[in-house]
Amino acid sequence: MESMEIAKRLQAKFPDEVLDAYTHHGQTAVIVSGEKILDILGWLRNDAEMNFDHLMSLCAVDNIKRMEEGLFRFEVVYNLYSIAKKHSIRVRAQVPEAEHSIHSVTSIWDGANWLERECYDLMGITFIDHPDLRRVLLPDDWEGHPLRKEYPLKGKEEWIGLTRLIEKAERLRKYSFGFEEEAEVIDTNKSSEASEQTDKQGDD
Repeated sequence: MESMEIAKRLQAKFPDEVLDAYTHHGQTAVIVSGEKILDILGWLRNDAEMNFDHLMSLCAVDNIKRMEEGLFRFEVVYNLYSIAKKHSIRVRAQVPEAEHSIHSVTSIWDGANWLERECYDLMGITFIDHPDLRRVLLPDDWEGHPLRKEYPLKGKEEWIGLTRLIEKAERLRKYSFGFEEEAEVIDTNKSSEASEQTDKQGDD
């Protein structure tokens, strides 16, 4: 089925939830309200003609620098594909900025679990009823969400955990039992061997 036909059927099924549908560079996207995302995506997954059995990707977007009229700053984007039907669609779900939350779709696709955790970690989107919502890339005590537009490019202050780790390494250095010196000797020997091989190749 053509993607725009899918978009039209989705709009007919959820007339109050579909805000817009368009095609850009050959890819069709549907903009929807995030309040009934479970109903929308559940229908796309379970309807016999839609049969979107594969969640290709899930990500969050911060549109603060390119706000579209009537839309929110944050959105969660679902790229769906039907293995059986061989058709695809992109769904852009709006997320209210005041709440930063939307329902988890792990009940529809198990694979959404870590993808939603990544969105929570880097963009600060809370996924309601997620079975294990916690950071997946950054440490638990990291402050802020690096993919938000207001987050400084060079980051904020040094992560306190790194400072503590360096301090701990320095304290434990006295228990190295000479392993560091041995490692330095090995590195020196390897460097000497490499230098000798280079010199030999030059002579040849």
